Amino acid sequence: MTLSFEDFTPGPFGSFGPRRVSRAEIIGFAAEFDPQPMHLDDEAARHSMLGGLSGSGWHLCAVMMRMLVDGFLSRSATLGSPGVDELRWMSPLRPDDELTLDIEVLRSRVSNSRPDTGIVTFGCRVRNASGQTLLEAVTPIIFKRRAPAAA
Repeated sequence: MTLSFEDFTPGPFGSFGPRRVSRAEIIGFAAEFDPQPMHLDDEAARHSMLGGLSGSGWHLCAVMMRMLVDGFLSRSATLGSPGVDELRWMSPLRPDDELTLDIEVLRSRVSNSRPDTGIVTFGCRVRNASGQTLLEAVTPIIFKRRAPAAA
């Protein structure tokens, strides 16, 4: 079943994962996209404010996006997103963290300019296996409607 706008009502939506992030992934992403010492080198990372090797916040965002797609976006009528309203990195991503993504539908509304679509705003929380929140985000996503004429 393809999820449409009508399938997203305010409240808890689901949890997805876990997904393990390895040391090699952290270093590989950092080498390519965020080559700061705390993401690349154990010794430099120990002396940083993070106190040890940690993944880039942008890496954590990319992992969250993958979890969104694998969790439900790949089986939805998504048309994309106009952006991210809020993004906070709460705690560092560490090598071998097992991540879970918790999703809540914060609000939904029919588009004023395109009544065949609706905008669903999601609250996203990525946490590690011990329950520590690493990332919080609020993001709207545009979906096709199943029955736009019924509105």
